[in-house]
Amino acid sequence: MSRKTQTRIEDGIAWITLDDGKVNALSRDLIGEIGAALDAAERAAAIAVLSGRAGIFSAGFNLPTFQRGVAEGVEMVHAGAQLALRLLAFPLPVLTVCTGHAYPAGAFLMLAADVRFGAAGPWRIGMNEVAIGMTVPKFAVELARHRLTPPGFARITTAAMFAPDEAVRLGYLDRVLPADELAGAAREEASRLRALDMPSFAATKARINGRALDAVSAAVREDFKSSAEIPPPAASASRRRGRP
Repeated sequence: MSRKTQTRIEDGIAWITLDDGKVNALSRDLIGEIGAALDAAERAAAIAVLSGRAGIFSAGFNLPTFQRGVAEGVEMVHAGAQLALRLLAFPLPVLTVCTGHAYPAGAFLMLAADVRFGAAGPWRIGMNEVAIGMTVPKFAVELARHRLTPPGFARITTAAMFAPDEAVRLGYLDRVLPADELAGAAREEASRLRALDMPSFAATKARINGRALDAVSAAVREDFKSSAEIPPPAASASRRRGRP
């Protein structure tokens, strides 16, 4: 099986790139690979930089998995929720670099990160579950509540997707840069983050994210107490507009 991520660790920075050759849909395999990359970063005491391929950060959860049955869909979404929790609690800085589109589960990863950069361009970022026949999971609502501005949070109900500049205003991103400047800016920010006092960072992050971790953890338990909590998309969902 071909790998869907590449990880390079050097000078205290773990560069983790998502590239499945398609749209970086968060399948169970891809989620597992991201978790393994974070394991390697943590063992090396390296900060994590998570980026996508040109034009796409992630198109969200893998829709064909939902179509294989409730059990597989629930397992995948639960794994994604656990990955978001891990990023929120990760004891070293996490920088996400949004290289293009970021559909719901891709947005979840960014909202769980400490710093979020994005490329300027004709990209769409946000949480459009309602448009494809899904109810936004409770854990995602709590994650959005922690990061998004009130106007950004309110727009989740209407499945709105946003251009990068608007995504900054609403809280999905911290900075937007021209595509040809993004890699350099990410390297500069990663070096700045690497120079932080890590015990102080970890303790402060735990304080800042503590309430959100409690809320997201409780929401995960509520979401997955019954498989009916995460129904598969409507039968025609994968054929509707809403994917890049």
